[in-house]
Amino acid sequence: MSDVLLARYADCIFWLARYVERAENLARILDVNETFSRDSHGGQNWRSIVQLNSDDERFFATHSAATAQSVVKFYVIDGDNPTSIVSAIRYARENARTLRPLISTEMWVQLNVFYNRLAALGEGDLMPGRLAALFGSIKEDCQTHTGITEGTFFRDQGWYFYQLGRYIERADQTTRLLDIKYHLLLPSPSAVGSPIDVSQWNALLRSAAGYHAYRRLHTANTTPARVAGFLLLNQAFPRSLHHCVREAGRLLGEVKSRYLLRHGNAAAEELDRLRGVLGTLDISTILGEGLHEFLDLMQRQLIAITRDLSIAFFGYSPEDVPTKSVAPQ
Repeated sequence: MSDVLLARYADCIFWLARYVERAENLARILDVNETFSRDSHGGQNWRSIVQLNSDDERFFATHSAATAQSVVKFYVIDGDNPTSIVSAIRYARENARTLRPLISTEMWVQLNVFYNRLAALGEGDLMPGRLAALFGSIKEDCQTHTGITEGTFFRDQGWYFYQLGRYIERADQTTRLLDIKYHLLLPSPSAVGSPIDVSQWNALLRSAAGYHAYRRLHTANTTPARVAGFLLLNQAFPRSLHHCVREAGRLLGEVKSRYLLRHGNAAAEELDRLRGVLGTLDISTILGEGLHEFLDLMQRQLIAITRDLSIAFFGYSPEDVPTKSVAPQ
């Protein structure tokens, strides 16, 4: 195989993982928002999902308000929205088609069936009484893809790039979720510790699939600082920023060492630096200096790492690298 072909495969594998991870994350957020986030914030909770994906301009070009119905339709079945679930799985499927010589038949068939099921959905499938089952099915399909990949993907260079994409996407999604929801949920002084306050922070943990893991550490006194610290700094929670950065750095170091890859030093050094920073900070310091500023910095650094990987391994020139955290189609 030529280097260009290998670079193209690495690019597709990296983004295949990111798109499936993104779809699962979005399904979980929509599910939790519909099920658990019933409070005085009302429509603001639905608009936060639009803000989470930086879609304000695109969404409000065709919708007058961020209602439950309009946001769910926009993010589940709108094929013209590149950040919808159906679009994410379509992009994953397109990458998988390119990867047919490398991936198992089981991976391809499951992803193809998954996409066709999503593409067949209509507005009738988005009625309130059907949403919980729909989101559960989407999450299970994403997890099935992950399980099939774990059990059938050959452990060569492609495996490392798949895992790199998965962890970088997961880190990015955790920072975005916390950034939006933390400021939305900060209560008035009189609401601190109230049932509504606690239920909202529990809903945030559920959005990140971290509720039960968090409860193993903290059986009572759910607070904004504890939730933020758990999602950012806990080394044992698989969706925390620290865990994802550490795993991405380990994977990049292994693939470079095992296959004698000379490039990617900038991304490796940045991941190592971030791991060191996250290992020494505490949540009180982060909150004291500004959570939004910290999370914005983390997101920009994750984009820079993706850029470095794209130049080092995916065949991009510095001028052609996508400027956003989205693969070109």
